Amino acid sequence: MIRKIVYLIEFQTVKYMNNFKANYDKILEVLTSITKKEQFLRQNRKPKLKDIELIAMNLTAEYMSIDSECQLFRFLPPTLKKLIERSVYNRRKRKLFCCR
Repeated sequence: MIRKIVYLIEFQTVKYMNNFKANYDKILEVLTSITKKEQFLRQNRKPKLKDIELIAMNLTAEYMSIDSECQLFRFLPPTLKKLIERSVYNRRKRKLFCCR
């Protein structure tokens, strides 16, 4: 009985750690508690995905050891995938994380 309980706890932990959306939501929650600013770059058009959400997406990918952009866009849930295209993601990520 104890082995089954330990197995279920380990399975739920692994299931949670591999869930991109759950990790993304947690990281976004922490980021919004740190700063109330949502847009860091000046943009003419209002983007569907805010800068802080893009930062949370990037940090989630790093946390889950997702190295390639192709792999990241395979893991993205449909709710996030429809908000940004790969080329736009790349361009905005470079602008946000570039050291000048």
